[in-house]
Amino acid sequence: MTQLLNPLDFRISSGDLVAELKSRADHVGTNDGLWPGLTIYRFDEPAAPLWEEVRELHLCVIAQGRKRVTQGGDAHYYDPFTYLAISGNEPFLTEIVEASHDKPFLSFGLQLDNDMVREISSDIIMERQTTAFTRSPEPAMTVPPPSFVSALDRDMMDAILRFLRALSTGADRRVLAPTYLKEIVYRALQAEQYSRLVERAARESANNPVSAIISYVRDHIAEPLSVNEMAEQAFMSPSAFSHLFRDVTGRSPYQFVKEMRLNKARELLVEDESNVTQISKAVGYRSTSHFINEFRDRFGVTPRAFGDALAGGDLPPVGRLNQAN
Repeated sequence: MTQLLNPLDFRISSGDLVAELKSRADHVGTNDGLWPGLTIYRFDEPAAPLWEEVRELHLCVIAQGRKRVTQGGDAHYYDPFTYLAISGNEPFLTEIVEASHDKPFLSFGLQLDNDMVREISSDIIMERQTTAFTRSPEPAMTVPPPSFVSALDRDMMDAILRFLRALSTGADRRVLAPTYLKEIVYRALQAEQYSRLVERAARESANNPVSAIISYVRDHIAEPLSVNEMAEQAFMSPSAFSHLFRDVTGRSPYQFVKEMRLNKARELLVEDESNVTQISKAVGYRSTSHFINEFRDRFGVTPRAFGDALAGGDLPPVGRLNQAN
């Protein structure tokens, strides 16, 4: 669970963020953040509304001052207690409403790479699927608003400060900054607006052939699925397909399909009365013993033990399931 900044933590962290941005904003207006997609802003007085547009998901964080963003008829005010996420390809109106020479408006905008968002959200989704044991249906996905404000918590603030500080030297920028940037994306996806960011990334990747193949695998989970067959469905060579698939999902096609099969098997154990052999066939395993071994390797218990635990209410706690012997 994330922790919101208490007043003392906030004053300390906010002061650190102000110092970091002020040292990089040597003139009024926009300043190069020394990182692709990073822009630092400084204004010494309120600024008139200005139309802007971003091409990808954009994270906006204020260290000092106050700003209003209007998009699609909805106005959002945000300040150092919150951060703003804006979806791409839709214009929005920005207005600096609180700034002075003694206390300038300081903020930064960070473009979030869609491939990184997809990779990290895929890991989060897979983890949440792994630890879901109830029969409650997933809530229906709704069309997310083009922008929204979210509370700035301690973990996000710490990740932001580490990222900005890593930009000071060449070695840190090359080695540490990419890791801290991933943490920022991860923290954003873990926030209460997580599903909206994921939906946006999913919509923008709809034309990616990998998305179509994942749907194909889901519809043909009971059938043998080779890399060559999936590559043919994507009209690509096996090597090119494998490379693209790993770039998008962070996993090889083989590993991804295996995880889909095992997760589906676990769902069937929760929902059905089928025996282990029937379930192994339903998710594409031709050998029941092979299925049992891989299920145990992934979830820490055999399918039969898992089913017995469900029936008796003795299932291990969610956080310990993968560690069970």
